[in-house]
Amino acid sequence: MAKTTASPVPETNSVGQPNFQPIRSPRAFEEIAAQIRTELAEGRLRVGNRLPSERALSERFGVSRNTLREALRSLEHAGLVRLQKGATGGAFITEVSGETITTSMLDMFHVGAISPEKLTEARIWLESVVIREACPRAKPEDLQLLRTNIQQAEQAKETGDFERRVDTHLEFHRILARMTGNPIMVIVMDGVLAVLRHYVFSIGNYDNAFVLPSRKRFLKCMEARDVEGAVAEMESSLKRLQQSYLSHAAKSR
Repeated sequence: MAKTTASPVPETNSVGQPNFQPIRSPRAFEEIAAQIRTELAEGRLRVGNRLPSERALSERFGVSRNTLREALRSLEHAGLVRLQKGATGGAFITEVSGETITTSMLDMFHVGAISPEKLTEARIWLESVVIREACPRAKPEDLQLLRTNIQQAEQAKETGDFERRVDTHLEFHRILARMTGNPIMVIVMDGVLAVLRHYVFSIGNYDNAFVLPSRKRFLKCMEARDVEGAVAEMESSLKRLQQSYLSHAAKSR
């Protein structure tokens, strides 16, 4: 029986070959990463492409393998490259998600670059923009998702499940962001809510009795396509939440 061999994985797409140049910079790994980003931006590399082997890349860039690996790891941390081991492995250009933005926001919050005051303030501003775009675009199935979310939040409150209650409330805002149809709004909202979740859990379990009644009033505005009413209701609720968060955080110090 004839022995078959697997077809090699293509290293680039049909658009063109990467135009990598030898490195002269003392911080070579940064220059390597910059060149790979340029090739991606100009279309010579695309999502799913496998980069040439470590040996081939190190020769093309004129650097050691250790320097090359440092560059690839930096791109992996940025979410641009996926490093895969094994016979069919290598460095693959990956589809970028909002995870790196969320991680950066969390890091900034942890080191104090984002204060709780600025976090909650930005959330109020962002929410107003989201609602102005989501309200006129709302479909019946979107409104049903919001109704179901409110019911789930009520159930979490009745059972005293603090974690579920927080996550359900935050999901309400993610639904609104998705209703805009704009992936940038979704990514930014995800990042803000991830930081906010961490902040809320650092404060601990307490009840904000005004939230659910406000959600129901907000939903009525959305159903009536009352953009200004929906914005005003949400803004009022979020400002009360901001004061509540900051007050409870101050007491827990």
